[in-house]
Amino acid sequence: MIAVITGDIIASRKLVNQEKWLLPLKNLLTTWGSSPKDWKIDRGDFFQIEITNAEEALKKALEIKALIKKVEPLDERKKISTIDVRLAIGVGEKTYLGESISESNGTAFINSGEKFDLLRKDNLTIGIKTPWKDIDEEINLYLRLVGIFMDKWSVSSAELMQIILNNPTITQEEIGKKLGIQQSGVSRRWNRANVNELLEVEKIFRKKINMLIK
Repeated sequence: MIAVITGDIIASRKLVNQEKWLLPLKNLLTTWGSSPKDWKIDRGDFFQIEITNAEEALKKALEIKALIKKVEPLDERKKISTIDVRLAIGVGEKTYLGESISESNGTAFINSGEKFDLLRKDNLTIGIKTPWKDIDEEINLYLRLVGIFMDKWSVSSAELMQIILNNPTITQEEIGKKLGIQQSGVSRRWNRANVNELLEVEKIFRKKINMLIK
């Protein structure tokens, strides 16, 4: 059982310099595997990623979300990035291994592609499709709710979330030293980014997927 993330960058064409999001994303994905076998960026702003451990899929999707939302907005007066990202997580089997991820196949790939199409239709930015309908209903409800505030993350909120996802045991005091701000400032950012709620959803996702695939 694996997971596949299908995604695209929303409003990427508004940026003259595509490298602002492209290089950081490539650098991140390179730490997860090799291209084009494990991941591939195609048609400018469309990408696919295979996640070997399905329970890791939501955490990795959140890492991508934080990375993209951290891109500085074109209008310096605004706090929220000009671009965003749409992420569809498909969980299932891989029945064919191609030389490129775009050639591989199986229910994980089908589920991811079908969910991606639904996200675009429903104007949502994150969702999941698994072999288990009841899990989909529950987790997608959580993702719809947390998606409301993730879509509104400021650059500073995204930066904070990125640090937390990369350092799960880090304290607010240590984050403050990393960002050059007081612990009280970290606490305010923490609350604005709804960190606790996001981490709880990720924990529930991980627990349920682990129970079902073992």
